[in-house]
Amino acid sequence: MYVGRFIVVAPDRAGYRVSSRSFPNRKVIERDGTLTVVPTAEAPETDNPYISYNCLRTTEDDEFAVIGNGTQVDPITEKLESGYPPRDALAESLLALDYEKDDYDTPRIAGVVGEESYVGIVRRDALLVEALGEPTLVATYEKDSPEATTLEATEPDAMARELYERGFEHPVCGAAVARTEGAFRTGMYNGE
Repeated sequence: MYVGRFIVVAPDRAGYRVSSRSFPNRKVIERDGTLTVVPTAEAPETDNPYISYNCLRTTEDDEFAVIGNGTQVDPITEKLESGYPPRDALAESLLALDYEKDDYDTPRIAGVVGEESYVGIVRRDALLVEALGEPTLVATYEKDSPEATTLEATEPDAMARELYERGFEHPVCGAAVARTEGAFRTGMYNGE
């Protein structure tokens, strides 16, 4: 089954996987504490605005981690740093940016991990934001409503690999974050 990009968010950790049929030549890199999806050296040139973006950021005070499939990660993080409650930062940013205006009306998905943890999606027909107490998955296609799932790994690199190896089609790369001893740690897996 092809579900596109997906996130799994739990109260203390989260992971994201890029899945792609049309642009598989991407990887996750770390830049100044932010994890970013970028084209690989082998990728064909494109002007597609949805190919490269920050997929995981933490707030400056290390109180929250934000994960998602596009540019919504940045405004959610900035709103949290400005004092917005997590639910409001997530809902306002998803609503403002709306779903991606591509050929598939791709939904935007995002999650916030912190004292309160949330997962959200904005689709062509809905905006859903849910508080969570267990690992919850939401994807851009097929599984586009939050649903309970499993997330066995607790270390970021292992979580990114676990999501990469999950049985959905066309894995490309993954990123993850976990709170350990009061601080967030990040990890990635690029299918190597």
